[in-house]
Amino acid sequence: MDISRAQQRILHLLAQGGRIEIERDDRRNIEAVACFTRDGWIYPGFDLTLFRKLKQLRAIRSQAGQPYRITDRGLTLVRSQLDNR
Repeated sequence: MDISRAQQRILHLLAQGGRIEIERDDRRNIEAVACFTRDGWIYPGFDLTLFRKLKQLRAIRSQAGQPYRITDRGLTLVRSQLDNR
């Protein structure tokens, strides 16, 4: 399955140890999302539509209220790059 370049970048970041944190409003709807690298920096090119697409592909998931991480399916969607550690 082909995924977009933006989705590919986020999955690489998550494969290296990053996480996605969400903020909810009073009605428990997702208000904002932020993608953090493993070093704690915020990735600037991440928005709610990209988050929903990755969740729809089942490439990311949250367990027990923890931040969203990459799944095994997400790892299979990631193409190898030289900068992966």
